[in-house]
Amino acid sequence: MSNPRMSLRALDSASLDKSEVEPAHSLWMDALRRLVRNPGAVAGAVLLTLLILAAILAPYITRYDPVKMVPSERLKPPSAQYWLGTDPFGRDIYTRIVYGSRISLRMGIISVAIASLLGVTGGLIAGYVGGRLDTLIMRLVDITLAFPGILLALVIIAVLGPSLFNAMIAVGISASPTYARVTRGMVLKTKAEVYIESAVAIGCRPLRIILRHILPNILGPIVVVATLGVAGAIISGAALSFLGLGATPPTPEWGLMLSDGRNYLRAAWWITTFPGVAIVITVLSINLLGDGLRDALDPHMQR
Repeated sequence: MSNPRMSLRALDSASLDKSEVEPAHSLWMDALRRLVRNPGAVAGAVLLTLLILAAILAPYITRYDPVKMVPSERLKPPSAQYWLGTDPFGRDIYTRIVYGSRISLRMGIISVAIASLLGVTGGLIAGYVGGRLDTLIMRLVDITLAFPGILLALVIIAVLGPSLFNAMIAVGISASPTYARVTRGMVLKTKAEVYIESAVAIGCRPLRIILRHILPNILGPIVVVATLGVAGAIISGAALSFLGLGATPPTPEWGLMLSDGRNYLRAAWWITTFPGVAIVITVLSINLLGDGLRDALDPHMQR
């Protein structure tokens, strides 16, 4: 007659061996699987990939110079020669849109990088250190959030001067408070975990705890905010260029192209329509991907 205790012990041993043999799936691999199953996220990723490829291969998929003026070809409607027509200076709109994707993507990525660097750093310090430093940082964040983002960007450009790079800085600074608040909230939640208390108890330095234990565990929400922030940065950059405070002529920038065609809305509708469609498609693809990432990285979706 078999011993029940021995049977349970053997069962536990078999379960342990099986768990050791089968590798545990990481959070990021599970998130990637859920992301691939999301049709909207896949569609957004495909559109964004095509846009990136167009930006990289711009010299090979266009026939004209994006900045060279040809007065004899001005205001040509869409045709076999000029697929999306020409602008008031005779420049091919399709070519300018393709080259403009480089500027818009650069605007979004660099602006979000600046916002993430400032906001995440401030949020990590405020959430982990706490006390008066936390109060000081968050009060500065509250003051910054009291201004509309585009208004704050206008103030910064007024100080730095109008240019494409200054527009990136302005958009990044104006968006940084959002990253600071999100990061601080996640740090306060993570700091109460047992493994953080264990790291403090064994004498780990604060910088090591922040970089090795806290930051990797709060990257999910930050990645989602940053992805959605790229879309907002592209819109803000186009708005600043439309107002003449971002890219300067003859740069092929989508907001500047909208500004060039605003006086020809009835006579030449294609000048503003196609750059506007490019902005809509780009922002839509990024938002679809960001929504998919948010669902994929949501801890409530974990089994």
